[in-house]
Amino acid sequence: MSRECYFTGKRTRAGNQIARRGRAKYLGGVGKKTTGVTKRKFKPNIQRVRAVIEGKVCRIKVSAKAMRLGLITKPPKRDWKPEPVATT
Repeated sequence: MSRECYFTGKRTRAGNQIARRGRAKYLGGVGKKTTGVTKRKFKPNIQRVRAVIEGKVCRIKVSAKAMRLGLITKPPKRDWKPEPVATT
């Protein structure tokens, strides 16, 4: 199971973290200089939820954005209660 949204297809992306030093030119410095570049990961906010897919309730991984957009339909709440015990 990968870290991927069922609806939007969001998944982990790779990028760079850039370390800089110096003072910006508009603040009176000689400019920012790059001192290091390291790899990093951008991870989406993936949640595991129960949803109704094609009439069946199953657990899927969806992004928080998909939940906010209303792309998932949650199953109805159960209202089952045990029968009362008859005392005679």
